[in-house]
Amino acid sequence: MKTTGASNVSINKRANELVKSLLTNASALNLQVSEHDSGAMIVDAGIKALGGLEAGRQIAEICMGGLGSVALQNDSTFKNWPLSVKVHAKSPIISCLGSQYAGWALSHEKFFSLGSGPARAIAQRENIFKELAYKDQSSHTSLVLETDQIPPNEVIEKVSNDTGIRTSNLTFILTPTRSLAGTVQITARVLEVALHKLHAVHFPLEQFIDGYGVAPIPAPSPDFLTGMGRTNDAILFGGFVHLYVNCEDDAAENLAKAMPSSSSKDYGRPFAEIFKAVNMDFYQIDPLLFSPAKVTVTNMKTGKSFFAGAFDEALLEKSFN
Repeated sequence: MKTTGASNVSINKRANELVKSLLTNASALNLQVSEHDSGAMIVDAGIKALGGLEAGRQIAEICMGGLGSVALQNDSTFKNWPLSVKVHAKSPIISCLGSQYAGWALSHEKFFSLGSGPARAIAQRENIFKELAYKDQSSHTSLVLETDQIPPNEVIEKVSNDTGIRTSNLTFILTPTRSLAGTVQITARVLEVALHKLHAVHFPLEQFIDGYGVAPIPAPSPDFLTGMGRTNDAILFGGFVHLYVNCEDDAAENLAKAMPSSSSKDYGRPFAEIFKAVNMDFYQIDPLLFSPAKVTVTNMKTGKSFFAGAFDEALLEKSFN
């Protein structure tokens, strides 16, 4: 499969401009910037730094390779949680799957984190890039890590080796789950989660045209498991996506039915409870659970729209409180 319309777009070139702006405005965004022993730039968005909502919004756009638009808005869908994030992308397949998806596993001894952002498209360490037929090049790149630890030298050297970029030209943006910035940038994955589900149910990516997503922003929690659960549940119980496709109506209708999180056998409990029940092993959770609560699929070929799923405010409240 070849992605269309964006194969010549450099997500790193676009994201690098956003990273420059983030660094320039670091103090105003309550971020702490330091140089690692390796020479890499470290941006603390919530470990010792306070970070904040706007920092999370800007980091989410960096995750999307400079092709995404992330906005904070007031939404009346959930009475206690009006602040929501709305996400759209110029080229959603490359932006979401080629950049934003946290698919690059990085570990050394006690350190582990999944890398998200434009560096993935240079390193090409994941099978998804064979399908996307997309590869980027740049002399500078960035990676967003959902972690409360500074990555060790070994991890930074690995990223340098895999991208072919010297460590002094690498920027690592650290967004712990318990932070406001981390909460926003994870919730902003509502569209990416939908596109990953679309891929998981084997819908042809070339038949996907466009889409947008909305999800409520939960309160962060100082407890990692609770905070992670809330950000997942924001999408599982409160996320909405509208997808535009070009296919036969049967395929569009089947996609709508398969998309919502309620189609998973593991649906029905807050994510933190599910995670505990499987001894914190992601691979024991039904992968089809990771999807928005509600979806509309519009078929551009016929003009028909198909609807599936529903918000679950009771489960959302249970999780968020």
